[in-house]
Amino acid sequence: MNMQGTSPASLTKPSTPPSAGVALIADDELSNRIILNALLKKIGYTVVQAVDGAEAIERFKESQPDIIFMDIMMPIMDGFDATAQIKALCGDTFIPVIFLTAMTDEKALARCVEVGGDDFLTKPFNHTLLRSKIKAMERIRDLHREVTTLLGQREREEEIAEKVFSGAVIAGNVMPEKLKALMRPAALFSGDVLLTAHAPNGDLNVLLGDFTGHGLSAALGALPVSESFRAMTVKGFSVDQILNEINRKLHALLPTGMFMAAQLVRINHAMDNMTLCCCGMPDILVTNAAGTEIKHRIPSAGLPLGIIPDEDYLHSISNITADLGDRALLASDGVTEARSPDGEYFGQKRLEQQLSQGTNQGNIVESIASALEEFCLDAPQDDDISLVEVPFLPDVLATLDNELPATHGKATIQKDGSDLPHNSLRFEVKLEGPRLLKVDPVPLLINQIQELESLKEQRRVIFTILSELYTNALDHGILNLDSTLKAEPGGFTTYFTEREKRLQELSEGYITISIHSRLYSTGGEIIIRVEDSGSGFDYKNYLSNIQTDSSIPSGRGLMLTKELCKSVIFCEPGNKVEATYTWSN
Repeated sequence: MNMQGTSPASLTKPSTPPSAGVALIADDELSNRIILNALLKKIGYTVVQAVDGAEAIERFKESQPDIIFMDIMMPIMDGFDATAQIKALCGDTFIPVIFLTAMTDEKALARCVEVGGDDFLTKPFNHTLLRSKIKAMERIRDLHREVTTLLGQREREEEIAEKVFSGAVIAGNVMPEKLKALMRPAALFSGDVLLTAHAPNGDLNVLLGDFTGHGLSAALGALPVSESFRAMTVKGFSVDQILNEINRKLHALLPTGMFMAAQLVRINHAMDNMTLCCCGMPDILVTNAAGTEIKHRIPSAGLPLGIIPDEDYLHSISNITADLGDRALLASDGVTEARSPDGEYFGQKRLEQQLSQGTNQGNIVESIASALEEFCLDAPQDDDISLVEVPFLPDVLATLDNELPATHGKATIQKDGSDLPHNSLRFEVKLEGPRLLKVDPVPLLINQIQELESLKEQRRVIFTILSELYTNALDHGILNLDSTLKAEPGGFTTYFTEREKRLQELSEGYITISIHSRLYSTGGEIIIRVEDSGSGFDYKNYLSNIQTDSSIPSGRGLMLTKELCKSVIFCEPGNKVEATYTWSN
């Protein structure tokens, strides 16, 4: 053995055990304190002593020990009361308490556990058993600290995620004050999501989604859904196109077994119909203005989103006639499956009874929320609860009047030297046969115009004009639909059912859209020409009838187009139209 380089001091000096923390001994017998003190110092603890329970509490406050040895029978305050107060002071911090006792009474030992004790050490002390119990308590204490640290990190991460969620998902909603809603999550994050957005023509889209499960993992799916929903709504895509795109995105992003049930309502800007779709959710209920009569029931007609990538939601959509003041009631299954303390479900029947009883005094959501509270009492909430009332009122629409520049439509443009060739834009698109079913050209054309001309202030108006002209050409020119169908009871449902049928059977015909835009130093103009292969229609009598009878539920789109544009000119035999919209800076 090589002893070189080893000093005599290092050979004779006993090694000092690493610090194990602070230990508090509370015992009125000096001999017990001396024995424990020696044993704990060998293990590496710094020892603090107390002779009764009251002093133990004071020493605890001063030293914040890592482990406590508590005698049961002591003067002034016994170990039971002292431990109960110390555990209350600990809060969420785990500090093990080992009771020192010579007692064998089962009731006394049971009370040690009730007041917060973690283990027992029987007098006289066994050194080996003492070390084992200390090691066991240290492992539990260290594990508790690690779990507490991880929970703290998770809470901070959830706080950050909640801010991102609120900013990205909730803050982008429009007209939140116009919708009555109850959103009651079962955890910090809700697996239910409520989204609202306006289309360029002023339509309001409302989506209530219910993801599998609840909590942060479920809420994460709301981010891509909100992005697709708002982007496609703002660009003017139809309800089925929006659902199709969200479905594809969720199927690509979500793990197997996770999906989103959904309800979507579109309030038409002409205030003549609602478009509704229910996919894997409870029925959408459309009530009268008082909220006491169910006028329409829209059951689930499509798969939840994210299950099958190529699901087409066109056939899952319903179009219904609605009267001013009607309300669409959306609800997640957290409402119908809410449980009472006895385990009974709230159910669809109870939900509808709240309507028929007429006790809501004009507020359906508040009435059902009160019924839920009375029914559930203190029963645990198993799922997120969401309830939304969408009123069929002009107040929820985005009005063009609020967004138009001071001079538009019929503005006079001074054409001077700025009318140069590079300030002019022309392009044309032609859709034929089945492509009229598969492609909606209006959002694509508007995005193209926006990309090339940057017409931010005029975008919504131009979209409205273009969509009305295209819809008129498709419905009346190509499909030869009769708008008088809408005036009959249930007319909109009949009209859109027939429209879809004829679209599916479409094999020929075409629509050509030509765009000519000019920019001037004082403003600009855009000329939209739409031609279809149909035989045309008697537009003179058509417009005349609309002007004399405003109650006719058709032709309002063309009247709006005439109001927005500088000129709208139909050409014989009625299958060609040219609309000119102008604006000044």
